[in-house]
Amino acid sequence: MIAAIGSRSRLVALVALILLVALGCAGQRPPVAAQAPEPPASDLLNAVLWMQRSVEYKASALTAFALARIRLDQALADKDWTAAPKEQTGAYQALPPAIVLDVDESIIDNSGYQAWMTLKGTTFDSKTWNAYVNTVTSQVIPGAVEFARYADSKGVKVFYVSNRTADEEPATRKNLEKFGFPMGGNVDTMLMTRKQPDWGSAKGTRRAFIAKSYRILINVGDNFGDFVDDYRGGEAERLKVMEDNKVRWGREWIMIANPSYGSFESAPYRHDFKLSDAEKRTLKRGVLDAWPGP
Repeated sequence: MIAAIGSRSRLVALVALILLVALGCAGQRPPVAAQAPEPPASDLLNAVLWMQRSVEYKASALTAFALARIRLDQALADKDWTAAPKEQTGAYQALPPAIVLDVDESIIDNSGYQAWMTLKGTTFDSKTWNAYVNTVTSQVIPGAVEFARYADSKGVKVFYVSNRTADEEPATRKNLEKFGFPMGGNVDTMLMTRKQPDWGSAKGTRRAFIAKSYRILINVGDNFGDFVDDYRGGEAERLKVMEDNKVRWGREWIMIANPSYGSFESAPYRHDFKLSDAEKRTLKRGVLDAWPGP
């Protein structure tokens, strides 16, 4: 009997101890996990996501360069064909053939830099851009190398008309050579901005330079300014210039999709880069044709 009572006492004590521990734990609140900071808002997010991750972007680029190859064959068979209607003057029909390729977002992909800006919540700056260029890590756009090599195999000189600076040419050349772009042999085919005094951001003077010695057959770019110099107007003015050259698009002018940046993005605020980001965004929002809602 005494042994049974002792066992029962020990059991009661054990139950009490368990209850005390449980009540103590219940009184302690679990630590609250630290809230992750909100990622910075960026107008670039969907554009960079599309360029880096979508098959639609790759398919779009491949389609454009497949069309460029077809048009190049047609141009070689037509002595009156030129992709530089303003700059190609005189008896150009007998000149050797050439094509003009823009560099950034036309044949090489700098979305790594755009992604860095997106994640950091910052904007373009010439110093950070130059640092990126010198890493020689831009990727090739699908179809670009194959088209450039095809043109070169046909005896067509491939010129690179880029708004990268002359100081950025060595790194740019390395980047293109890495992917096997034809580099022109004994002809300097890298026409960078300010490499000559009259070579500004508008590319007409550089097209004219090429047109003195070559018949320009195809022009490939991602921005309106890669094809015409009057690209800095407002939206209505730009639309008129586009319509005036309607027969050239998809024929001798091949546009590569670039939703990240370009004169399209600055046209709503009349290319006034002194405005704040908030002012620019307000003016961009103001030109949208929106459904009024239910």
